[in-house]
Amino acid sequence: MKTKEYDERFAYFTPEKDKEYLIRTFEIAMEAREAGNNPFGALLVNKEGKIILEQPNIEVMEHDRTAHAETSLARAASKKFSPEELWDCSLYTNFEPCCMCTGAIYWTNIGRIVFAVSESDLLATTGSDEKNPTFNHNCRDILSTGQKAIVVNGPYPELMEQALESHKGFWN
Repeated sequence: MKTKEYDERFAYFTPEKDKEYLIRTFEIAMEAREAGNNPFGALLVNKEGKIILEQPNIEVMEHDRTAHAETSLARAASKKFSPEELWDCSLYTNFEPCCMCTGAIYWTNIGRIVFAVSESDLLATTGSDEKNPTFNHNCRDILSTGQKAIVVNGPYPELMEQALESHKGFWN
């Protein structure tokens, strides 16, 4: 099944509102960096437009290479909300979810992903830094092999410079 770019469930989210939530993920990413983690951040918004979870990357702090912001958020969300509730939620993240995070979002049943910067642009930013061995595989391709029509919006090139602020000087 192919991913969607639009679903009426999310019609109340305008591009301007999406950008506001994305900008908050940049702040969460900076908080992650300041705590000694890799600079990634995610948040979850319910169908009423309320932020219900925020999650920085915690892989360094937790000594857990799977503790990416999106995977950690998906774990927390699956414990707090039903699959039906999550289907109407949007996950926002500063960078496109990696293969692992995309799988976690899929299995958690989150219905929409919104990201600011693509995985390929992340690779261009991090290079061969061992702290971020990027797959460079986009989430739409991963989701296209699944059975759920998860909505994907991104990247937002006009936000790239702002999204990269937390990454400046971080990678080798």
